Amino acid sequence: MQMIFENARIITVDERRRVIEDGAVAVDGDRIVAVGKRGEVEEQFPNYQRYDAKGGIILPGLVDCHVHMSQALIRGCAENTALVEWLKRVWRCQGNFTEEDGKLAAELCILEMIKSGTTAFVETMIASRYGFNGIAQVVADSGIRAALSKIIMDNPGFGGEESIMYPGQVEEKEPSIAEALAMHEKWEGAADGRIQVWFGPRPIGTGTSVETMKEIIELAHRHDMPIDIHYCECKSETTYYKREFAGYTPGRLTGWLEDIGLLGPKTLLIHVNWLELEDIPILARTGTHVVHNPCCNTKIASGFALIPEMIAGGVNVSLGCDGGPSNNTYDMFRDMRFAAYIHRARLLDPLVMDNETVIEVATINGAKVMGREDEFGSLAVGKKADLILIDTDQPHLIPSTDPVSTCVCAANGGDVRTVVINGDRKSTRL
Repeated sequence: MQMIFENARIITVDERRRVIEDGAVAVDGDRIVAVGKRGEVEEQFPNYQRYDAKGGIILPGLVDCHVHMSQALIRGCAENTALVEWLKRVWRCQGNFTEEDGKLAAELCILEMIKSGTTAFVETMIASRYGFNGIAQVVADSGIRAALSKIIMDNPGFGGEESIMYPGQVEEKEPSIAEALAMHEKWEGAADGRIQVWFGPRPIGTGTSVETMKEIIELAHRHDMPIDIHYCECKSETTYYKREFAGYTPGRLTGWLEDIGLLGPKTLLIHVNWLELEDIPILARTGTHVVHNPCCNTKIASGFALIPEMIAGGVNVSLGCDGGPSNNTYDMFRDMRFAAYIHRARLLDPLVMDNETVIEVATINGAKVMGREDEFGSLAVGKKADLILIDTDQPHLIPSTDPVSTCVCAANGGDVRTVVINGDRKSTRL
């Protein structure tokens, strides 16, 4: 494809964080070859096909760093419940999945994500019963980018409660590890480099023992596989940590995770709602990533993560929708808005989590989580052609005097008109 997307306001998220009025993006194959003023780009590439954005907004594709694809098929199944009861209901549903169910859920979830502007995502826990091969093939066929994490576990408890997991969802450690390594061998770098395979252990001490976690860390280092793991999501989990890990508060526990080698630039900690201020320098120093899930956390009332404090402390914070029962949509625009608003209210400060920061959290920061910030996450020459177009010719987006504000504070996934991933243009008007 040789095309110029023109007549747009462009949120580049490039090194200078430019917002370009009357701009254009030129694409050749799977790469961006120009970003700038429309006239300059058109003069540089006079023979390229033109795509009229009609005054809309072009921004990098959104990166959802916490997704449970299987849960798209059980949307709304555990309403008005706290986390532990929520888990019991969700696990019962997922524990009866077939591989065909897993594939269908992936198709539904990915369709929703692409139509609402997500071009890359991190899937947290693929159970063996969901059918990893079928799910990976759906990713390959859809054109989206994905990091697919295979679940690892060695006990069915959670937060000190024994055996709360539905039997159909329980897995054994050795077969799970073997499958993760086999899937990494088969799918890592597949589909033109769009697929990654990670380890996705259940929470340490409440699903994965310390001994098994150390084994996973060693294997991850040996095979250069990232790890994503839920950590300090809810109060009961944190209470369990304080009780079981002698003398460790959440802050000191994070230091212990550094000691055993879990923390680092290839580790993504999910939720982190109950971390403390003393955790932040540890995460920043080790380059450990965090994913914030504001809609999920507020719906289930799991807690408020110290997100503005982490950003100020130098931690790479990304954004994620989580799953169908905990959020009910995979629309990253909703989570951008929540991420902005809830922390302003929590801190009684309208200046924290400004709109520009939220756009970064949803784009380039997510690319950093996936280790691909040099390839996507911003609109710059040489990067992959991953971009989305917002149709602003709609009542709820008029007037649109500030495109960044429009995206964070007014738009929703239904406003996405066109999605380009790896240079492949997709209309969302299906």
